[in-house]
Amino acid sequence: MTTNRFVVAHFETYQKARQDFAQGLAELAQHPQNIDTIKALGGVALCRALLTDAVSSVQHASATALGRIANFSEEMAELVVANDVLPQLVYSIAEQNHHYKKAAAFVLRSVARHSPSLAQAVVEAGALEPLVACLDEYHSEVKEAAAWAVGYIARHNEQLAQAVVDAGAVPYLIAAAQEPELTLKNIAVSSLGDIAKHTPELAQAVVDAGAISYISPLISSKDVKVRRQVCASLAQLAKHSVELAELVVEGEIFPRALVLLRDSDPLTARNAATLVREVVKHSSELSQLVVNSGGIGALVEFVSVQRGASRLPGVMALGFIASFSETLALSIIVAKGVTPLVACLAGEEEDHILAATVWTIGQIGRHSAEHARAVCDANVLPKLLGLFMGERSSEDLRAKCKRAITFVVQKTVQLESLDPLLHQAPPGVLKHVVAQYAKILPKDVEARRQFVTSNGLQRLQQIEAEPGSKLEEAIQQCNACFPDEIVRYYTRKPDDMLELIK
Repeated sequence: MTTNRFVVAHFETYQKARQDFAQGLAELAQHPQNIDTIKALGGVALCRALLTDAVSSVQHASATALGRIANFSEEMAELVVANDVLPQLVYSIAEQNHHYKKAAAFVLRSVARHSPSLAQAVVEAGALEPLVACLDEYHSEVKEAAAWAVGYIARHNEQLAQAVVDAGAVPYLIAAAQEPELTLKNIAVSSLGDIAKHTPELAQAVVDAGAISYISPLISSKDVKVRRQVCASLAQLAKHSVELAELVVEGEIFPRALVLLRDSDPLTARNAATLVREVVKHSSELSQLVVNSGGIGALVEFVSVQRGASRLPGVMALGFIASFSETLALSIIVAKGVTPLVACLAGEEEDHILAATVWTIGQIGRHSAEHARAVCDANVLPKLLGLFMGERSSEDLRAKCKRAITFVVQKTVQLESLDPLLHQAPPGVLKHVVAQYAKILPKDVEARRQFVTSNGLQRLQQIEAEPGSKLEEAIQQCNACFPDEIVRYYTRKPDDMLELIK
């Protein structure tokens, strides 16, 4: 009997040592500074061996350690894959308790998150079927881990997202979004957005499963993370087509989505602005619906309050609304929306934010003389010209500046707004400015007088235009509005020129 006790004790010591090792390694793997040492000592291979241990607590601790190691970097995730960890996890996940299932899903998520190739390795290991089965588990923590894993797989590209859909994950994710646990609800909604974002077909698959009717009401959730993720996922659904955007709107998200533009959480406010942008960009009818819900005032306030990249979706939403009609653009002007856009030009440094702001200003000013005047009164044209000529401006920003200047100039009828451009603009912009003078001067005596007194005619003669160019043609049209004596002697006798005009 004594001998037997010694044998049992010896085996118990071995079991305890395995358990201590696995649990200790899981603890050590939480700290980044330990990962290289764990790698050098062969920790991944040792954990892989312990996944087949007879004791469930050792298996669970080993899986947890592997998940933390793989989560650290793409290199470590590749090492986990190279050690054939995935087939063992997939093989055993269905037969183990909920603690192990949660840990196994964590490993799969930690591997899949880094790159499409690693996510593909998870799929090729046959992980989707057991992960979808885990979405139907009783324990919410297992559902949460599985939802996270399929979301990380789906987010990389269309093919991986389609694999998730084909595995039947969407209905289970929608069901998980209805669970009372807020974390599970948040992750499930996020994963649906990760699936829908790639193509209209994938978004339609999510919609056809009934996602909108279950997700849309959550926009009023008291939990900030849920609100934030609902806005993001609905935006992913709405962005693809006018039909999908209309379905999202039918989920009665307005005016609640506009209220969230003022949310105390900056990410929620930004995601709400992104949602509004993805809706209004499709049609004048959808833009009008948002405007009727109070969208202009909410967006103008949003752009006024936010800074940096957070401003961007609000700026673009205003641009899309303005692009559809004179009336919609005028509603932005009436709501004093030009002022915060000008502030963006002055206060922002990121090239893409400036480019979006310039585009929006062009969309507002291009409709009529009234629209152009509202833009010019905010002294926008010199700012646009400055960005166009700026050495740090990208080609895209320059192109958008030139286009916006052209739009506004072609509708401007007050010469004082054009004068700064006449004296400073390069030939590419100047031809549009002079062409606009050529439209105004023949019809307006006072404009011709002002053109002389402001030295506009003098500047016109100094422009070196290529023979036969549109710029030269426009200069000749302007000169034809004045007597030859004025054009010939404008620099010598400015006072006499005024008499001649009379």
